[in-house]
Amino acid sequence: MAAAAAASAWRCLSRARPAPCRPRAELPWVPRRGHRLSPADDEMYQRTRISLLQHEASPAMYIDSYNSRGFVINGNRVFGPCALLPNSMVQWNVGSHQDITEDSFSLFWMLEPRIEIVVVGTGNKIERLHPQVLQAMRKRGIAVEVQDTPNACATFNFLCHEGRVTGAALIPPPGHSSLTHLGPSAA
Repeated sequence: MAAAAAASAWRCLSRARPAPCRPRAELPWVPRRGHRLSPADDEMYQRTRISLLQHEASPAMYIDSYNSRGFVINGNRVFGPCALLPNSMVQWNVGSHQDITEDSFSLFWMLEPRIEIVVVGTGNKIERLHPQVLQAMRKRGIAVEVQDTPNACATFNFLCHEGRVTGAALIPPPGHSSLTHLGPSAA
C-alpha cells in the first residue's frame, strides 16, 4: 500500500510543470553564497581596528566679532586687515581697498584644495576693486564677492557653515562700528 502511494506521488510529480520563475532582476535579494556562514567565517562579524594617523576634519573658521581695530575669529583676536583661509588666518598687508593688487590675492590661488570663492570686506561701504585684480582671480577659477565688511563677515560665516571652501580678505571698518556674537551660535 505504501509502495502504491509512493508510485502515485511520483507520477504526479513527474507530470507537474515547474512554476514559472521570475527573472533575476525582479528578485528582491539574490544570495551570493550557497551555504550559511558562522560568525567566525564571515568578515561582517569580525572586529576591525582603525588607526587614525591625521585628523582630516578640522573645525570650520567662523568670525565671532569685529570692530574698528580687527576681528575675533574662532576666539582668536586678529588686529588690522586679515586673510582667512580654510584652516588658518594671517594678517593681510593692505591699508585700504586701493592697496589690493593681484599680488595681495596670490595666497588664495596657491592653496590646495582650491578655494572656490573669496569674500572681500572693504570697510564700511562697498568699494570697487581694480578690474585687473578681478580678472586675474576669474582667470584662476576663483569667484570674488566684494562687500562691506559687516556683510562680508556674515557671508563668510554662511559659506563656511555650508561647507564651501571659502577664503576672506577683510579690512576692519573704521569708526566705532562693532558686532559681537556673529558666529553660528548667534542664531
